[in-house]
Parts: sequence; structure tokens; C-alpha cells
Amino acid sequence: MKIDREFYTSHIKDNEQLVNMRRILDKAEKVLNNHLTEETDFLDPYERHLAKSILNRFELNYLEYGGLDSAERKIFIIYPFYVDESDIKLNLSFLRINSGQEGLAHKDFLGGILNLGIKRSKVGDILVHDTYADVIVKKEISSFLLFNLEKIGNRNVNLIEIYLSDISEPEESFKEYKKFLSSMRIDVFICSVYNLSRKESQDIIKSGNVKVNWELIEKPSKEINVGDIISTRGYGRAKLVSIDGLSKKGRYYTTIRILT
Repeated sequence: MKIDREFYTSHIKDNEQLVNMRRILDKAEKVLNNHLTEETDFLDPYERHLAKSILNRFELNYLEYGGLDSAERKIFIIYPFYVDESDIKLNLSFLRINSGQEGLAHKDFLGGILNLGIKRSKVGDILVHDTYADVIVKKEISSFLLFNLEKIGNRNVNLIEIYLSDISEPEESFKEYKKFLSSMRIDVFICSVYNLSRKESQDIIKSGNVKVNWELIEKPSKEINVGDIISTRGYGRAKLVSIDGLSKKGRYYTTIRILT
């Protein structure tokens, strides 16, 4: 069976996601033709949404796994429909990076890993606690990290391999604000949250630096909804928690969390 990749990806406009989904189709084709089990790298929630919309059109099975049920980043394991899920091997490793000090953030741990030449797609969730972080990674890179990751920023760290049962989720860290927004457009949201001009926020969006719920957004007129997570490169993540009312001038009174 030869899969028509153009047909199954014609609805995808983002070039990066187009490449990702063609890789998914490559794996689906191998499963269907060679009766193999194939595994992806880690995918974010939007990528998994796209992948499911494609895989559901074929006679095969798949499961998502990221270690924790609540994991943001997960791999797909794609396998023939006649294979029992209990026979599937899960190739993830769980590492603890001990820094011995407080103050390191998610971006610090991720940066330290990527600086070793590791691809982002090989790294799953990073769960940051006061003096350490638990990291879920593809098994193929775990030994490399154990032997080579010695510093996060300018701090010495040590790594150990742990069990999934050792992992605990940290409490979400955020700062909460009440903001009046003139509309629910994404450019209005960004300029209000980060104290930017409207033009600055529009330029950031048009440059491909903003995602809503992990989907790349390039139109400043995109409207956001309660519960949406907005990622702005260079600024971080924010969440529209609630719309609490409307002022006499028609402005939205909102609760916004900046995730730290």
C-alpha cells in the first residue's frame, strides 16, 4: 500500500507541521505494509491532534504515552490492529537532574539539554521542583545525558535514572492579574499582558512567534477563548483564565495567569 501523502495532509498549512505529519504517514505506511510497530518522537498537544486526525483514517491502532497521564508532550506508538496493547514496549526513560539549589526554571533545564545537541523532539515533559527537575526522555538518549549533562547554566548538576513511580508533579507556578481588554483578539491580549504597543504585538505574531494551544498563529485578528494558552517566544506562556464581566465602555474584565 502506497499512502497518498498530499491527500492526507492537504489541510495543513504550517510547513513545519506538514513535515511532521508526513513523517507520521511514513510510519503508518510501514505498519500497514510490513506489520511493524513504529514509534514517534515527542509531540505537543496540537501535533497529536493533527496526528490523530490522520491515523484515525487507517486500519491500525495507536497509543499515546508520555509517562504521566497528564503529560503535555507524548509519543505515539503505532501498531497493527491485531497486536495486543499489553505487548507494546514503551521506550522512555526517567531522569532526575539534581542542582542542589533553588532558582532554576524550566527553560534553564531545557536549554542545558539542548545545548548538548539533543533535539527538542527527544525530550518530553520537564517537571521542575525546588532543587531538582524530573525529565522524561526517549530511552535512546538517556545514557548520553547521564554521562554528559554536567551543568545547567553555571551550576553543576548530577543525574540519576529513576522510576516512573518516583515522579511527582509540581504545583503550577504563575502570577495572576486582572486586566481590561478592548477585545479578545490575540494582538490585544499580548500587548496588554506584556505591556507592548499594538504594533509590537502584531509584529511578533506576524513573525511566527506566537502559538495558541500549541498551534502557530500568524493573524493578529485571531480571537482567543477562556482556557486558551498563549505562548509568545521570548516572553513565555500566559493563560486566559476567565472573563469576569464587561465594563460600561464594552471592555472585557479578565483574569490572566502568566506561567512562571
